[in-house]
Formats: sequence, C-alpha cells, structure tokens
Amino acid sequence: MAYGVMSDEIAEGNFVQIVKASSSIGRAAVSKTAGWGFDSLLACHDQESMTTSVDTKAQDASGADTVKLAVAILFVIAGVAGYYVLGSEATWLRWLAVAGGIVLAAVVIAFSKYGTALKQFVADSRVELRKIVWPNRNETGMTTLVVFVFLLIAGVFFWGLDLVLAWATRYLTGQGG
Repeated sequence: MAYGVMSDEIAEGNFVQIVKASSSIGRAAVSKTAGWGFDSLLACHDQESMTTSVDTKAQDASGADTVKLAVAILFVIAGVAGYYVLGSEATWLRWLAVAGGIVLAAVVIAFSKYGTALKQFVADSRVELRKIVWPNRNETGMTTLVVFVFLLIAGVFFWGLDLVLAWATRYLTGQGG
C-alpha cells in the first residue's frame, strides 16, 4: 500500500474493505507508523505457496494412494511370511524374501502421494541441514570442559548434601550406619 492511497480513497468516498491480520505472537502496531500508510507485518495470505507437512499430504491422499499403501503393507507381510515358509532353506534365502518384500513395498510407496511427501520432507531436511553452523574444535572443547566442570561441582554438592542428610537422619532418629 502506497503512502496516502487509503486517505485519498476515503476522501473520495471510495471505502474499500481493509483486511487485517495479526501475527501468532500478538504483536501490536508500532505507534510511530500505525495509521500513517505504512504496511504492517500481516500474517501470510498466500497459503498455496507454503509447503505442507507429511501428515497434511497424507490426509489428502486419494483412494488409489490408500490402495498402494495397503499393497505395500501386504508385500512386507508376504516377505515376513516367506521367511517362515522357507524355514528349511538357507538363511540367506529366507532373508532375501524379507528384503524383497521391503523393496517391493518401497517401490509401491514411492509412486504414491505418501512417497512424494516423504521425498519433499527429505529435500526440505537437507536444505535445513545446510543452514546449521557447526561449532569449531575450540568451541566444542570449551563447551565440553564447562560441562565436565559443572558435573564435578554438582557431584561434590550432592555428595555433601547426602552426607549432611545422612548425619541429620542418624541424629534425629538414632538409627543408621
């Protein structure tokens, strides 16, 4: 919204519907800019461009995707059943049946909406992992040292507290070792 556009429209009698939104933290408008034609920080209106979570995509799955999920589960069950049916065969052949069932299930799931959602989740996770700033060796060593010093202090404190409480218990009850 450009500066003065709203006031010009009001002066001409063209009242437009003003859409207001608020942030999730309930931030109030800054007093210096409120009402002076500056754009405020409104909640995001473009919900279509935002990626949704795996759960939301799974809820939007079609009947075909549900059938694919059921078929994948059946492949896994068949692989496990094959392990027990081939009980007298070589161990590697029995495990091959299980692996085959899992691989077939993964292929079926990969071509469903669930697989697409999983691929998007993995891609988004890789993007987020690239944003991480890992500590260098010096920072890691100092943090480890601080943790060990704190553990030493806490250990001595609780050891002393235990001794005091044991002494108080013996003194008050006349029992104890």
